[in-house]
Amino acid sequence: MSDNEINTAAVSATRRRVLQGMAALPAAAAMLPARGNAAGPATATVNTTGLAVTDDTVTVGILHSISGTMAISETGSVEAEKLAISQINEAGGVLGRQIKVIQEDGASDWPTFAEKAKKLLVSDKCAAVFGCWTSASRKAVLPVFEQYNGMLYYPTFYEGLEQSKNVIYTGQEATQQILAGLDWVNRTKGSKTFYLLGSDYIWPRTSNKIARKHIENHLTGCKVVGEDYFPLGHTQFNSVINKMKLVKPDVIYAIIVGGSNVAFYKQLKAAGVDLNKQTLLTISVTEDEILGIGGENIAGAFACMKYFQSLDNPNNKVFVPAFKKMWGEKSVIGDVTQAAYLGPYLWKLTVEKAGSFDIDKIAAASPGIEFKGAPEGYVRIHENHHLWSKTRVGKARTDGQYDVIYETGDLVEPNPFPKGYQ
Repeated sequence: MSDNEINTAAVSATRRRVLQGMAALPAAAAMLPARGNAAGPATATVNTTGLAVTDDTVTVGILHSISGTMAISETGSVEAEKLAISQINEAGGVLGRQIKVIQEDGASDWPTFAEKAKKLLVSDKCAAVFGCWTSASRKAVLPVFEQYNGMLYYPTFYEGLEQSKNVIYTGQEATQQILAGLDWVNRTKGSKTFYLLGSDYIWPRTSNKIARKHIENHLTGCKVVGEDYFPLGHTQFNSVINKMKLVKPDVIYAIIVGGSNVAFYKQLKAAGVDLNKQTLLTISVTEDEILGIGGENIAGAFACMKYFQSLDNPNNKVFVPAFKKMWGEKSVIGDVTQAAYLGPYLWKLTVEKAGSFDIDKIAAASPGIEFKGAPEGYVRIHENHHLWSKTRVGKARTDGQYDVIYETGDLVEPNPFPKGYQ
């Protein structure tokens, strides 16, 4: 299948979901107590820096790729953020104000992300922005948010090695996902040899650099037997699949992103690689990607995330039906989609704690914010602006869902700068 065929199929499916959801009624299940429609505090007291806040409304931005190779992954984030915002509005809004949304398309292009971020902050004066997926897009917009003092809620698991006053990281960083996942597969499978794969940009390369250090320096008797990278949108994986079949690694460690996953897993199955026999651990394939890959092509693979749609807890039992009501019964929810859902709620809670929409006050008030209604379970913002959360491992099923086979007992403290991995 060509790049165009994969991208066209993925984008058309995700666009249909977005358009359907935009026409849907707001979800009825609010995760926070209603505040009613009483007027909030005076605008002059809650907005001293010229943000887009009126007596009745507050404007936020959504910035994700709904076109290009990353649309298969990022559309779920848009859907989750819109669901959260609709629920918050139904519960009375934020400081008595309804949330208005300006959405921009990063189009899977990092300079475009930077350009749209500047528009949302400078022209639209958004009080917060929920956005980005790849580390490349986040790195592109970070100087913009720091220069113009905006607040970004970033939902994707990532490599760590970053901390900013202007970002709240609602996904996992390396110690909560990469190191924990490698420890799990070494401990439970007795794995000793690893073949590292990734898309060719900052997150997979940095993540695999961290993974290699952990494998070679911290896992006794373990080694990396191969490492390869591919451009975003790449669709020809037969050569590397043949290399892996010759080397016979205990674990294929895969960090391929976006539409390329469709080709990779289909070609892996076509080459006779049975993932119920060959251990494959991914930190990039959520239920959103499996919707394009097809469950039959990835069944048996393991994923290390903090959230799976099949998670059995009271919060998730409310969240999943609400998401499907808004976006369709066939929609699925992956780790990053859930982490994106947290963003608007964490922002609302922080604004109400600070009693202000001002960015500096939001940044200062963020540490210690708790969201007890998170679908993954209780989460809390750390002083480093990352979240305390659990680590989980799921095993892919043919129906496109994961069975949760492992989770940490306690919340894992985020540490974006682990000693010895920088």
